[in-house]
Amino acid sequence: MYAVIETCGKQYKVQEGDVLFLEKLTATEGEAFVFDKVLAVSKDGALTTGNPVSGATVTAKVLGHGKGKKIIVFKYKAKKGERKKQGHRQPYTKVQIEKINA
Repeated sequence: MYAVIETCGKQYKVQEGDVLFLEKLTATEGEAFVFDKVLAVSKDGALTTGNPVSGATVTAKVLGHGKGKKIIVFKYKAKKGERKKQGHRQPYTKVQIEKINA
């Protein structure tokens, strides 16, 4: 059994027990989080789709929050002496999928 969920403007194919790194959610660590926007559910070989699928939810447990690896953004314009160096670390939330309700 798997489901396709949408969160933070992105879509993820999930199964029970999967661990995902999502963009930062407003849930606290150890709390259960429910995804209501389920786009598809596969159960016993039958695929049900919708936007969202009525009555389907995915429950996940928040394992923690953190920041990703640092990336360097370097802007440079030739022959102008213009340089700009900037770093960025994207915040994320680590979740584990516990149950797919369909």
